[in-house]
Amino acid sequence: MSRTTLDPENRLLYGDSLQAPPGYRFDAGVATTFSLDFETALAVPVSLALFAADNRDEILQHPIALLEGAERISGRLAVFAEAGQIHAGLAQQSRLCSLLEKVIVEVQAPGEGSFHPKIWALRFKPLDEEGDDLLRVLVLSRNLTRDRSWDIAVRLDGRRTRQPKAQNRPLYALLSALPDLAVSPVPDEQRALTMELAEDMRFADWALPDACEKFEFAVNGLAGRPWQPPECTRIGVVSPFCDDDALSMLAGKARRSAEILISRPDQLACIAAETLEDFEHVAVLDEMAEREDGEEAVSSALEGLHAKIIVAEHSWDTRLTLGSGNATTPAFISGRNVEFFITFTGKTSKLGSIETILGENGFGRLTRAFIPGELAAAEASERAAERVLLIARRALARGGISIRCEADATEGPGNWRMWLVPPAGGIALADINRVRVWPITRGEGHAKDAQASLEAGAALDLGVVPLADVTRFLAIEMKERATGQSILFSTGLPIEGLPAERDAAIMRSVINDRKTFLRYLRLLLTALGDPFAAALAADGGGSGAGWAMAMADDEPLLEELVRALCAKDGRLNAVDRLMTRLAESKTEGADPIPEEFRVLWQTFRAVLEESGHGE
Repeated sequence: MSRTTLDPENRLLYGDSLQAPPGYRFDAGVATTFSLDFETALAVPVSLALFAADNRDEILQHPIALLEGAERISGRLAVFAEAGQIHAGLAQQSRLCSLLEKVIVEVQAPGEGSFHPKIWALRFKPLDEEGDDLLRVLVLSRNLTRDRSWDIAVRLDGRRTRQPKAQNRPLYALLSALPDLAVSPVPDEQRALTMELAEDMRFADWALPDACEKFEFAVNGLAGRPWQPPECTRIGVVSPFCDDDALSMLAGKARRSAEILISRPDQLACIAAETLEDFEHVAVLDEMAEREDGEEAVSSALEGLHAKIIVAEHSWDTRLTLGSGNATTPAFISGRNVEFFITFTGKTSKLGSIETILGENGFGRLTRAFIPGELAAAEASERAAERVLLIARRALARGGISIRCEADATEGPGNWRMWLVPPAGGIALADINRVRVWPITRGEGHAKDAQASLEAGAALDLGVVPLADVTRFLAIEMKERATGQSILFSTGLPIEGLPAERDAAIMRSVINDRKTFLRYLRLLLTALGDPFAAALAADGGGSGAGWAMAMADDEPLLEELVRALCAKDGRLNAVDRLMTRLAESKTEGADPIPEEFRVLWQTFRAVLEESGHGE
């Protein structure tokens, strides 16, 4: 990590950090986030298993890549998120979002604060099955959302050793605790995966960035006294959210001076003047730095400052702390929030000083001085409404609500009726005067008024939906009584009676014609570890005339199948999975599998079985 590592000109793409290095393939991963949105969560498996793209929207344009990404990471990825913090929209979501039911696990902090860490623990295996696995940990300040705020990330690569490493204890403690923080029972497969990755990380030996002599992880909110930065000579703080007690604590860590505080203007407006006076320079992100030249403004909630940085100088050294924790009481003092940090230590002459990292030659050039009074503090009524909505959100996401579904042919074959089932005693929703719910796959037009049923503990009929639209993810809209302030979010509920063929129906809704089948087949037969070819196949490049003509002549396809057989890398298993899933689906409509390929595949599989070959 050089002086320029935190230079705003150095950009790290999320997808690039998740993608397997050359010669490796994704094998397993565990992630944590406070919030997430479905589109970003859908794009992640593509980056892990297929190819990286410059932006999320580029991936979302390729449904077959989204489908195959979800298929390839099934059982190999678990994402733990704060219960009730999944973003939702009024429009219907892609049916593919339901495939994330096996990935997303909603959790709660044991101290009744927020579950707030943002990390990835990843394992990659060599394509040739020779050599050691590669391990990677990402420590982030951003959530798994489309947020375009200024964030910061650390990536460490390493390998498993024979002895556990003391500095990995906080990382192991967080990962191993995750299954027991879940608000609903965690499937055995996800629990085993998480514990397996936790054990790998406990034994990992990490390669340090340049200019760093040592590092340490820290986790707050699980047990014991919260971690705080040690005393230092001087300190600088970047924190989008803050409060008086935490800022005073951080400033008090510096024996000589607290040099810089960078935050958001709406947050600083709520801080006492005497607290701000503890810092020599108080700044906010300049509005011109919140987006690239030529970009249009987006929601203020999706841009601005989101990075969390503490730079502390002591003697000849600089300690650089990055991670999830804001300068707030729950993060650093009470320990009610679950947070994760990494601190690098190096010589100030190499790692950088407060001025070089946060000053005018570093991140500070994107800031301007904060002017006291430039923004009014939020009204007490607004803050009270936010608190009411937060309590109600947590009550619904953690309150033991479930979904029941059952076959219903009253509106035609292949339909299912969904029921919202609250706990017998109901759920108290004080100061809330409207609750609407709907399956995310159906959109607002399918909304039902749910407050009376939720409070009474009575089952609510959510209506009839096609099999491919059955989902455990509901969108929930609530309105606070006094101010009319509302929120819209999603949560995944335990579901009873989920048809075994639902996933096959989702696949059939995507692969619904001959052309799409051929594109998907091309993607499956692309060599592992070839992201360019995978991206080309997903985009349809080269998959039209050439592959359509191949149906009239078995030889080109037969060559591809034989090549996959020789590679023994799982490609034939993927083709077999595709054929089986499409056969399981009873969706009405034309069969997307060309009869020529069906015959070729049956003949090919029969020869393999007779000869004793296989993957």
